[in-house]
Amino acid sequence: MKELPNPTGPLSMIELPRGSLHPSSDGLAATLSSSASGAPRTLTVQWARHLDEVREAQRLRHAVFAEEMGARLRQDIPGHDTDLFDDFCEHLLVRDGPHGPVIGTYRVLTPAQARRIGSTYTDLEFDLTRLRAYRERMVELGRSCVHREHRNGGVIMALWGALAHFMQRNRLDVMIGCASVPMLHEGVVTGDIAASIWHRVRLTHLADVAHQVTPRLPLPLQAWAVHPDIEPPALIKGYLRLGAKVLGAPAWDPDFNTADLPMMMKIQDMPARYRKHFLGA
Repeated sequence: MKELPNPTGPLSMIELPRGSLHPSSDGLAATLSSSASGAPRTLTVQWARHLDEVREAQRLRHAVFAEEMGARLRQDIPGHDTDLFDDFCEHLLVRDGPHGPVIGTYRVLTPAQARRIGSTYTDLEFDLTRLRAYRERMVELGRSCVHREHRNGGVIMALWGALAHFMQRNRLDVMIGCASVPMLHEGVVTGDIAASIWHRVRLTHLADVAHQVTPRLPLPLQAWAVHPDIEPPALIKGYLRLGAKVLGAPAWDPDFNTADLPMMMKIQDMPARYRKHFLGA
């Protein structure tokens, strides 16, 4: 079994090889309602420690982004979604059972690893100059996806719980990332949904001007109709409930066929009931 390469720089605020960043107790099991029928299932949450585990996440990402959403992905490894950031990231996995398939994943780029590679993925889509004060305590979340048969909330809650403990353990308190809105709707590519969501969330969850960022390839919002009754996808609504802010107008990602909203969440802004649920404090 091939190990992931050990980093030459420190991970977050501690200097440990990849895999050792996470204590053995991070292999968590919980009985949650994760199936479409609502029947209880045992979900196992773990951090990838070997390359074959990362490959499982990349296969799930390919199934969701390419096969389901129509993204045009790199094909370095057929049937896998890979990019240059993967080797620098920690990969969080949720399995259906102790040894079952990966049904949910996030990847996490720590500040030290972002320095090694020279940027975050979000930097490629937005000018993040106004966030420079947060760089040393800011992690990037990305490539979030859940298998289509398990999208009832249990998997994403398990992922968020593990992410919250990761942040607390490594004394990091700011999360950023791109929240994607698919532009393929009922077989038709349209920006109406993304434009409608942007016009809705900017009224209620837009960050103050000191934290707003600029898309490098803006979605041409003026080209699309706005429908006030369209609600954000469940994942974006979940971020907003946790206290996240939208940092500005969406960028257009033609490869992934999505409109990407820049988002930031500070642990201190998380409502008390969610801090207690995820962190016990």
